[in-house]
Amino acid sequence: MSIGFDLRCRECGKSYGYQPLSICDECFSPLEVVFDKELARGRFTRESIAAGPLNMWRYKALLPVPEDFIPQTPTGLTPLMRAPRLGARIGANNLFIKNDAVCLPTLSFKDRVVGVALDNVEKFGFDTVGCSSTGNLANAVAAQAARQGLKTFILVPADLEPAKILNTQVYGATLVRIDGNYDHVNRLCSQIADRYNWGFVNVNLRPYYAEGSKTFGFEIAEQLGWRLPDSVVCPMAGGSLITKIRKAFKELVALGVVEDKPVKFFGAQATGCSPISQAVKKGSDVIEPQRPNTIARSLAIGNPADGPYASRAIRDSGGWAEDVSDIEIVSAIQELAETEGVFTETAGGVTTAVTARLYAHGRIHPDELTVTCITGNGLKTTDALNGAYEQHAAIRPRLTDFEAYVDEINALRQIHASSEYAFINEAPSFTLANTGANS
Repeated sequence: MSIGFDLRCRECGKSYGYQPLSICDECFSPLEVVFDKELARGRFTRESIAAGPLNMWRYKALLPVPEDFIPQTPTGLTPLMRAPRLGARIGANNLFIKNDAVCLPTLSFKDRVVGVALDNVEKFGFDTVGCSSTGNLANAVAAQAARQGLKTFILVPADLEPAKILNTQVYGATLVRIDGNYDHVNRLCSQIADRYNWGFVNVNLRPYYAEGSKTFGFEIAEQLGWRLPDSVVCPMAGGSLITKIRKAFKELVALGVVEDKPVKFFGAQATGCSPISQAVKKGSDVIEPQRPNTIARSLAIGNPADGPYASRAIRDSGGWAEDVSDIEIVSAIQELAETEGVFTETAGGVTTAVTARLYAHGRIHPDELTVTCITGNGLKTTDALNGAYEQHAAIRPRLTDFEAYVDEINALRQIHASSEYAFINEAPSFTLANTGANS
């Protein structure tokens, strides 16, 4: 391993060394990777990071990968972008977007976690890998397994978006569609991992997989000039990402790479699957499972494994969680694209709409340095926008026809400016009205 890593139980602290395991056999709590901070001190510095590759492997010293590991895929180091036009619409003066919609190789933050998980399979003796997935993880496992010459079995709910199905099969993966939701799929994968000597990234490789999310937080701090933001808004499915960004910030502080400061964490979910959001609102760590019913399928995990830890992290930081409707999700996808030129999938629509609501409710001050996390690309969920845009009839190749068309568009834009995407402070949401102004 890299720097004195160990696998330990989150609750009882029992040590398990370095092996493919995710649950404590003493108290049945999840296992987590920890590292020796004294050994890391001096090896994980701003200077050593700057000398590293221009991707997430510049943080290799704090990732649980074998010492002799040589990265094969330049994943990470995605843009941190100012978002002034979106900010102006929602009342935010210092808003940034961390845009993992352009992450390599499959356009989501899941490329980070898979990179760390699969770089352990050789040490564990696996020649076959797999996962349960709501889409993005399936894509990432299929692509990186192909690059490493591994066999794959990927299990997904049968109603997954067609683009994500295609994005998995194109890499030669064996895709198994399951007649059930993600929680059914995940239980089956746990049984398969017990039966076969295979590496399932979110089962027996989960502690290593989850550590890949820390690179999202490392990059935020580095791209802000080695400082921490005031607030982070993060989508939640299983709940791991928000806890690992927080862990990344704590590790940077412990190693003296950044100055300590309070950072508030805010969780975003779809109303049709919001078990963590509901727990936060109740001030509880207890997750009440839900049956998912939302277009945001990448967030549709009704019984999230890291839900209790996500709820605790949010509340301990002084943050909050919100959830938004499918209509708001679609409208926010359009809002982000039209203001900042970022096309996100439905999970990003959730995050954008929740960010707007947090400002409207005064939970984030307009001047706070806030980072909103965009974790996947809109090309994966184009079905969510079906019917949102009117297609005008083709015009003849004549200047007079074009001039008439421009006059029509300008008239529609005046309607658009006065009514479409109206932001209602009394009941914060993006409001979609299909006037055809964007055709």
